[in-house]
Amino acid sequence: MKNLLISFHGKNLLAIGFLAIPYLSVSQGGRDQPTLTPHALRDDIKVEQFMKVEPEAVRLIVNPVSGDMYYSSFEGDVYHIVNKDGKPASVKILTAADHGITRLQGAAFHKNTLFLAGNINVNNNKGNKGRMVRYEILPNDAKPEVTVIFNTVEYGANKTTFDHGWNALEISPDGKYIMVNSGARTDHGEIQDNGGIYPNARDNALTTKIYSFPIDSKDLLLVDDTEKLKELGYIYAEGIRNAYDMAYDQKGNLFAVSNSGDYDHPEDMFWVRKGRHYGFPWVMGGIDNPQQNPDWQPNPETDPFLSKFAFAWLMKYFHNDPTFPKRPAGITFTPAVQNLGPDANEYRDRKTGVVMDADTTGVTVGTFNAHSSPLALVFDTKKGLSKEFKGDGFVIRYAGGGKTGASNPNPLKRQGRDLLHLHMIYDKKTDNYKVQTTRIVDNFTSPTDAVIIGNSLYVIEYGGKQGGNKSGGSLWKITLPNDNKIVRKK
Repeated sequence: MKNLLISFHGKNLLAIGFLAIPYLSVSQGGRDQPTLTPHALRDDIKVEQFMKVEPEAVRLIVNPVSGDMYYSSFEGDVYHIVNKDGKPASVKILTAADHGITRLQGAAFHKNTLFLAGNINVNNNKGNKGRMVRYEILPNDAKPEVTVIFNTVEYGANKTTFDHGWNALEISPDGKYIMVNSGARTDHGEIQDNGGIYPNARDNALTTKIYSFPIDSKDLLLVDDTEKLKELGYIYAEGIRNAYDMAYDQKGNLFAVSNSGDYDHPEDMFWVRKGRHYGFPWVMGGIDNPQQNPDWQPNPETDPFLSKFAFAWLMKYFHNDPTFPKRPAGITFTPAVQNLGPDANEYRDRKTGVVMDADTTGVTVGTFNAHSSPLALVFDTKKGLSKEFKGDGFVIRYAGGGKTGASNPNPLKRQGRDLLHLHMIYDKKTDNYKVQTTRIVDNFTSPTDAVIIGNSLYVIEYGGKQGGNKSGGSLWKITLPNDNKIVRKK
């Protein structure tokens, strides 16, 4: 999801992908947006509130041994969902003081072992370190003992909303490895030197990658050296701006959904394969990053992909940049999964700049509409759903939705805050996947993660502050149909 708590003009911000989520209302859907009630877009899907959750909920996970659900907050708390007097309730079992992760963004279970990952402020909050730990869950929520998997060396944080940090976790199907994503510390590969404290710092060996560690690793120190990390076998894939969510499908393929930057690039979904490079910072959403061109002079008045409202434009992160790194020689970038529609496939035409619906033009989009912030990627790996959904995937668009107008000037954000059904199709010709994408539930309030249990999909919301008070969000239960009848509402 959104990745780093920073201070900007006196307001605390949490960066989720490209998106800054402040303690005030924002057009994409922030912490203080009015609480909404999700509603199904089909008559055969049921939506009901399962419970209220504590503020700043980021990850929702299931202990495969007990079957219980747990969730974690951005500030470092971990909660066990238990039954109290016949109703679900949250019991806090860990805090940042226990595990030492002050910006907690990743959580996953392997058997009865809980893994947590995130970031630590250092150098008077001007630097960052990544950290992962694990716990063996004990009966009656007794305090478990922590084992450190890794810490990283210090590297520069920055003053932007684009410092994504260490976040998504996923366990390999064979249970031998844990995967972890480390997102970009930039919007699009620009210099972010934090006021000159980290001179000429762009992205580095510890960012824009998916890593793989043996499940029993402990006390590792990760250094800012790509070749060393490759030699140790830790780097799994490169060139992904921010895979805030990853998931394996029923065939054991790893997929990741990534946020693009403030340019109107589509948002990527990748089939992640070992040793591949996916293009960042040179390509996002199948579109070249213009800042890599030495003669580029950005201008929102003439470039329809560059909004004059974009945070990165207002902060002058889009600029002529003749020292931008050259593309790596001899490496072919692996493109994104192509979206066949019918939903989330709006795009900006490269010649005219007009926003088009790919359903009417016949093109494919790699992968989702710009600025949608895809999260909560899950697959029906246990095949517990009806034939229509069996084995398929689901993803949530965190952003978008609402009326297009002065507060939401970009027509690419017309729809969002919804649950999408993903039907994956392997294309032998391109050795990649295509996806049919269909909206099935919308009207969430800051949805951040999801799990599938049986034929129900649970969606947790971030919550945050309402009127200056921490209010929390909701955990919603989405019951999917038991038959194959399709009834889409208009």
